[in-house]
Amino acid sequence: MPLKDNSSLQAMIFCAGLGTRFKPWTDKHPKALAVINGKSLLQRNVEYLQQYGITEVIVNVHHFVEQIVEAIEKNKGWGSNIIISDETDAVLETGGGLLNAQKLFNPAQRFITLNADILTDLNINDLLKYHEAHKPLISLAVGNRNTSRNLLFDAAGRLSGWRNNTTGEERISIPMVKPAAKSYDCVVVFEYDVFNLNYFEGKFSLIDLYLELAKSHTILGFNHNAERWIDVGKPESVAIAEKMFL
Repeated sequence: MPLKDNSSLQAMIFCAGLGTRFKPWTDKHPKALAVINGKSLLQRNVEYLQQYGITEVIVNVHHFVEQIVEAIEKNKGWGSNIIISDETDAVLETGGGLLNAQKLFNPAQRFITLNADILTDLNINDLLKYHEAHKPLISLAVGNRNTSRNLLFDAAGRLSGWRNNTTGEERISIPMVKPAAKSYDCVVVFEYDVFNLNYFEGKFSLIDLYLELAKSHTILGFNHNAERWIDVGKPESVAIAEKMFL
C-alpha cells in the first residue's frame, strides 16, 4: 500500500532531559547540543528526519532552554520548521513531554517521536510501511541489542510486557508464553488517538504509557535492520559515535 507524502508528517525530538549521565558537558549545556563531528545531536536528528521528507519538528526543552532556542534560530532550524514545546517549569519525562506537546500536533494525524541522544540510520519509511500495513495504535522500532531492560513481545509481535534484566522485575500487560525480549530503539510511530486514550498526568515515562495501553490496544514491535544505532548517553560514547557518523 503506497504511503502518503511524508511532508505532512510531524515528528517530535525529545530534548528536555537533564543528561545526568553526560556530565560534565551537561553542567553548562543541554545534551542535545553535544557535538559529533561538528554537528550537534539535535542537528543530526533534524537532518535525519529531512532524509525522509519530514520537516515539521517539535522539540521539547527544559535544561538550558536558551541555548537550544538560540541554536535553532541561528541556524534557521537547519532547514526545518521547528516548534518549541516549553517545559521550563518541570521535567516531565518522555510521556509527560509528549502529552504537554499535544496542542502542537496536527489533530487526528499520526506522528513520529525520537530521542535527541540516539543516532541511527534506521529506515523511517520501512517503519511507516509496517505501521500502515498492520495499523496498530503504536509501532515501536526494536532490535536485539544487549540492554539492561527489555520490552517483551508475544508470538504475533504485540507488546506484552517489560523486564529489568538486572533485578529480574517484570511488568506484564498481556500473559504470554516464551516472550521475545527486544531492545527499545526509540524511534516510534503513534496514531493521534494515543492522546485520547492516555489518562496519565504530569511526569511519566513513555514506557509506562506503552505498558498500560498494551492491555487493551495493539502496540507492535518493528524489528529494524539498521546498520548504525547508538545511544550517545555518556561522554565516552562520543568517540564511538564519531566513528559511526562522519
